[in-house]
Amino acid sequence: MPMRKIAVVNMKGGVGKTTTAVHVAAGLAARGQRVLLIDADPQGNIGHTFRLRQPLTIEHLLTGDAPVEAVIVRGVREGMDAIPSTPAAFSLERRLAGETQRETILARRLRNLTGYDAVVIDSSPAMNLLTYNALLYAEELIVPVGMDLMAIIGARQTLNGVAEVKDLWPDRRLDLLAVLPTFTSATNNATKAALEALEQDPQMGPYLCLPGIRQCIDLNYATSQRQTVWEYAPRSRAAEDYTRLVDFVIRQEQAGAHVIQEKAKTAV
Repeated sequence: MPMRKIAVVNMKGGVGKTTTAVHVAAGLAARGQRVLLIDADPQGNIGHTFRLRQPLTIEHLLTGDAPVEAVIVRGVREGMDAIPSTPAAFSLERRLAGETQRETILARRLRNLTGYDAVVIDSSPAMNLLTYNALLYAEELIVPVGMDLMAIIGARQTLNGVAEVKDLWPDRRLDLLAVLPTFTSATNNATKAALEALEQDPQMGPYLCLPGIRQCIDLNYATSQRQTVWEYAPRSRAAEDYTRLVDFVIRQEQAGAHVIQEKAKTAV
């Protein structure tokens, strides 16, 4: 099977992008896959989440100051490695201003990456250089959407940006894998209104992954303890919801593999 490349994106911050990227990566690793988790957000939340102390980061990879082997932190969890980021990456826009095709630097730096079943990328809440690099490396997208109007607008703006990327680079695959409602509450009118808006949206409705991720204080506690929710509270609703999401991601991979096999049979 080819290596999967999944980016978690939304131009609105505070919708659970990092939490989702962490749990997709950790969940796939727990199922026996080899996973590389990349932090493409200068806030560096992946490093904070796992308390990574790595002098070389995605900044050094993109500027060419270090090869990919040097910036990977091995064994963050069993089966999962990571490339961290720090606020120093905020300067990349300026430092790489003169680079040719600077939006594809990450894809070029990772061209020969091997040994992983999946790469999961946590992106910045802005359509900046790092986000473009994430989109032009990834082949599948997960869009977390909080239960408020601004998060839905951010998701639509993100998909508009994705459409522009696909227009400019039509040879690159970039498929929407899932639209993931986050911080949902069955008794909250805002949740009901937001889910209705998502279901009726022609772009996002067909990819809605329900019931999404329910509000759960254990997610906050898990983060404060530098753990995944499965490590901190394996019987919590958040653990159940993220398990469901990982199941969905794996099913989509298996469905894709089935399509490839059928095409191969037809060709023969």
